Order: sequence, then C-alpha cells, then structure tokens
Amino acid sequence: MQVPTRHARWVRATHGAAALSVVVLACSGGVILMAHPRLYWGEVGNDLTPALLELPISRNHRHDGWTTPTSIAPGDTASAGAPVSASRTFEIFNQNGWGRSLHFLAGWVLFATGLLYLTLGAVSGHLRRALLPRRDEVTRRQVAREIGDHLRLRIRAATGGPDYGLLQKSAYACIVFVALPLTAITGLTMSPAVTAAAPFLLTLFGGLQSARTIHFALWALLLLFTFGHITMVVLSGFRRQVRAMTVGE
Repeated sequence: MQVPTRHARWVRATHGAAALSVVVLACSGGVILMAHPRLYWGEVGNDLTPALLELPISRNHRHDGWTTPTSIAPGDTASAGAPVSASRTFEIFNQNGWGRSLHFLAGWVLFATGLLYLTLGAVSGHLRRALLPRRDEVTRRQVAREIGDHLRLRIRAATGGPDYGLLQKSAYACIVFVALPLTAITGLTMSPAVTAAAPFLLTLFGGLQSARTIHFALWALLLLFTFGHITMVVLSGFRRQVRAMTVGE
C-alpha cells in the first residue's frame, strides 16, 4: 500500500485548527476548573459534600473559610448526612463567565474541524492508510520492537509525511475515535439544555458530576498525549516536522 510522502493540505489545515482549539480549550477549561477545583461521583456535589478528588489549584480549594453549617429544613439540626447550607467567609476565584463562553466556542470549532477531518479522511482513504494499523503490523515481534525503541528513545528521523509507525497509529486512532468523542459527549452532558433533550446521557455516565469527572480525566489524558506528541516531534526532527505540517515541505 503506497503512503503519500506529504501531508495533504486539508490535513495540515485541520491539524492547525484542531491544535489552536485544543490550546484554547485547555486554558479555558483550567480557568473553569479553578472556580471549583473539586471532583465528585454521582449526580450532585458541592463544597460541603465529600469530594472524590480535590485539586489545590486556586484559593477556592480552601474549605475552612465557612460560617457554621445550618440545616436547610426548618426545625432540623445540622446532622451528618442532612442537607445543610453555609456561607463563605473569603472572596472566591470565579472567572466562569468568559471561561465557559470561550470553552464552548472552542469546543464547537474543534467539533466542526473533527467532523471535516473524519469526512475527508474517510473519502480519501487517509484514515485507513494513516491511522488504522494494518494486520501485518500487529505482531508480537513488531509491538515489542516499537515499544523497546520508544523506551530507549530511538526515534526514527522525520520524513515529512504520514508514514506512521504502529504505536503512532494506535495512539492517534485512540485519540480520534475514542478520547475526543467521549470528551465532547461528557462535555455536552454537563449542559442542562442537552440533558433535558437527551436525559439518557446522565444515566449513561452515572450522573452530572460523574460526567464532569470523566471529562476532567479525558482532558488530563489529552494533555498527556499532547506533551508526548510534542516530545516525539522534537526527537524525530522538530524543524522538519513543523515545516511538513504547516507549509507541506
């Protein structure tokens, strides 16, 4: 099977748009998370309920600046497990307004870019050639050799085209076909307007807060992939790779 020696123009264009969108999503997502740096599992969660994971990434992580909790129900006392209310005694960090708007906008740009990439990739055969491992590549010997080469940082020089190795294809396929779609779906699950029309999403992910936690885990995975991707670009020939993915030379 002949592999193109250069990246097609539409591949370079969608790669650039997706990269810019991911940067904006990472920054705006971080700002949103800083407003409430606690993750839960289930349908509900707030500062006065136990967290699955707490992230010390803003002053909102502090939980000792509260007035005495009081019971929400009239006549009840604030006992363990009962719904309670309390007021903060410190000024919180909250940039949710512009953060959510920018995050939502960048998300739709990435969605449109991804849809265009998948459509053109399927029509042109790019997805089959560049992202899906061939049957003759998936052998025990080949897998062991590629893993060994990557662990020893023996990365082959860049050729400027989509002639990816087995691990590259596997990583790209997982991101394109699994991680990014799940990130988009869990993000939409946090929208009341979406779940009002498609309530099965809350059941699918085990609740609103579970969807938020999964969304964060996928975001962390995508950041890890991005750092690994950039590292491989540097090790295989940064100048060559950047020129190949921007101007096609």
